[in-house]
Amino acid sequence: MRVIAGSAKRIQLKTLDGFDTRPTTDRSKETLFNMIAPYLCKSRFLDLFSGSGAIGIEALSRGAAEVVFAEQNPAALECIRTNLANTRLTEQAEVYSGDVMATLMKLSGRRKFDYIFMDPPYNQNWEKKVLEYLAESGLLEEQGTIIVEASRETDFSYLENWGYVLMKRKEYKTNVHIFIGLDGSGQIC
Repeated sequence: MRVIAGSAKRIQLKTLDGFDTRPTTDRSKETLFNMIAPYLCKSRFLDLFSGSGAIGIEALSRGAAEVVFAEQNPAALECIRTNLANTRLTEQAEVYSGDVMATLMKLSGRRKFDYIFMDPPYNQNWEKKVLEYLAESGLLEEQGTIIVEASRETDFSYLENWGYVLMKRKEYKTNVHIFIGLDGSGQIC
């Protein structure tokens, strides 16, 4: 796995051994960032269930002003810190250790983000729990975008009930990226 574009282009990223995490493939990462790249410059980005940190690091490399990483796996946290050091992007990053919901509660009222990306464990309803919390948290900027990586079978029919608008659905072989805004005004291409 590598950084695809920007200031850290071509730098190899450390990944976790085993099957506890599921890194986003370079191909789907490239597709994702091609859609949001025009809006990333100086944005504030929240990377939930960060794994190796590849998504947040790609955002920093492409011009995001800051990225907050949230991860509870100690091995993944070590991986994120190593990857940030290797890409020389540590100064623009903040890494939170612990449960994602606890991290969101710590950030509420203190921060707002232009992009909130999450890649939770598939088919465990984590995305639903996080989206329910985010709907009332004030963490998403008015024209911000939430991006969820999920299995293709994941149900998002509840989004309108919480005031969300499904702006785009990009399908891959085994998963999807769902782009969600508060009123459909989020930023994607």
